[in-house]
Amino acid sequence: MKDKFTLTQEQNIFVAKRNIVDYIYKSANLEGIHVTFPETQAIFDGAGVEGVKVEDIIKINNLKRAWQFMLDTLDRLTDFDYLCILNMIIGSEGSIYGAGKIRAYDVRISGTNWQPPIPFEYDVRNEMADILKIESATEKAITLMLWGMRRQIFIDGNKRTSMMIANKEMIVNGCGIISIPNEHIKTFYELLIKFYETNDMEKIKIFVYENCIDGIAL
Repeated sequence: MKDKFTLTQEQNIFVAKRNIVDYIYKSANLEGIHVTFPETQAIFDGAGVEGVKVEDIIKINNLKRAWQFMLDTLDRLTDFDYLCILNMIIGSEGSIYGAGKIRAYDVRISGTNWQPPIPFEYDVRNEMADILKIESATEKAITLMLWGMRRQIFIDGNKRTSMMIANKEMIVNGCGIISIPNEHIKTFYELLIKFYETNDMEKIKIFVYENCIDGIAL
């Protein structure tokens, strides 16, 4: 899979910071956090927002903190421990029970009868290490994101956490940013459910590559 963008890390950081509110807004909507872009901008700026649930404000602020942490730690190793830290930040302030800890309970996923098995740390670490060996940085990041979403390593916040660590790999390698546009959320979810049920990520991987990567053409 050829990289769609070939940026320097500095250029990719610029793209991320320039559009960070938009990425937070889209990530929130993907996870069912119903906020508008202006509301997301106001929360990001620390302003008061009427009509938005307190728990949703907390989730937006947690995404802001997770992005800031990720951008400040691009030189750190991408591994299971880093993934746990991201989930801990995303689930802080009580927004996710047991945030940052590997799931030890069964969970159900809306839209499908498929149920992910309980993850074990040894398996997760090995699977993640294998994915990180993929040569194409863009394919590696997309695969890492989709694997994390299906694996359901944590009690909640798996999509947000998986997208965040995938974007760490994208930025480190200057490949742009993965972000699901609102107009593509329905199709993305349809493909995601099929991926959950079949463990065949080819179609959704191509869809993400073609429709969900943001960057600047140089």
